[in-house]
Amino acid sequence: MPVLARGERFIYAQSQKEIVAFLGLAESAGPALSPLQLRDRLDKFMSASIELLPLMPADRLATHVPGRPRSYRELGHHMFKVVDAFLDADGGATLVREVFADSPPEDTSTAQLVAHADAVRARFRGWWETGADRSGAKTLSTYYGAQSLHELLERTTWHHGQHARQWMMLLEREGVAHHRPLVDSDFTDLPMPTNVWDG
Repeated sequence: MPVLARGERFIYAQSQKEIVAFLGLAESAGPALSPLQLRDRLDKFMSASIELLPLMPADRLATHVPGRPRSYRELGHHMFKVVDAFLDADGGATLVREVFADSPPEDTSTAQLVAHADAVRARFRGWWETGADRSGAKTLSTYYGAQSLHELLERTTWHHGQHARQWMMLLEREGVAHHRPLVDSDFTDLPMPTNVWDG
């Protein structure tokens, strides 16, 4: 959990806007992309991930990603859990950190990962078409405080995008060729981490 402290005051360092305000910086913060642009970008990321998921050899799904105790199988599930959790938050649930620790059963197959991914993408598309707050002004409850839908949609978009980048790298690590459905320009105007992996 990243925390930013000044003297006796601290914040959970999850929101760029709150970090800028906390530090008293004279710069703008907040999403650079509109809710519609974020919707399109996240849909592209999910579609690329759905294309890439089944390319991973099934006998590698239990392998751990670099630097942390998370299997490829868990990552494939988690990247869509991020979107599911966003949709739950828009539906009134408080977004809690524990939801991101949700893991699939150890015998979850590639086909089951893809079916889950398809279902989440369909849910997301349906959410947008059937009454999403397209202004992004709605306030959602999260473990790091109240956030606008716009802010949480941006966070969800880059979070999934980061994992899609990781999945592409894992495929390459396993010697699996693919046509790289996502390139650097797809991540423009998102507050993406510089590195594909931590540390």
